[in-house]
Amino acid sequence: MADDDLPDGWEIRYSRSNNGKPYYFKAATKESQWEKPAGPPANKVRCSHLLVKHRESRRPASWRDDKITRTKDEALQIIKGYRARIVSGQVDFGDLASTESDCSSAKNKGDLGIFGRNQMQKPFEDVSFRLEVGEMSDPVFTDSGIHLILRTA
Repeated sequence: MADDDLPDGWEIRYSRSNNGKPYYFKAATKESQWEKPAGPPANKVRCSHLLVKHRESRRPASWRDDKITRTKDEALQIIKGYRARIVSGQVDFGDLASTESDCSSAKNKGDLGIFGRNQMQKPFEDVSFRLEVGEMSDPVFTDSGIHLILRTA
């Protein structure tokens, strides 16, 4: 198994006292364990998102609306309002995504699963890989619309 199959900071080492049995070590925290650490590989992330489409989106329709007519400015105001509600603790990101996102990932509370480089639109990917686990983005503009991204792993 290559080290790039492991979460960030983890590496494979081999025991001198246990017949060369492989184990996992994280130098930054000095953690070691026999089981493969959980989480996405170092070159992948897991994110959820909430998408608000507008009439200039590449496909201005969704599971919620057959024809989306709002302007880009209106979509931005909506997404900013959602972000404020999440940050203030009024509503959970996933709960809001499940009812308000214009993406079909709404059925999974916005969860997009684990993905690597070159699998998402460039602005979305760039922000996703910059976020820390548990951090939410500011509004992100792509051809699909305007997103809030929450990195979950």
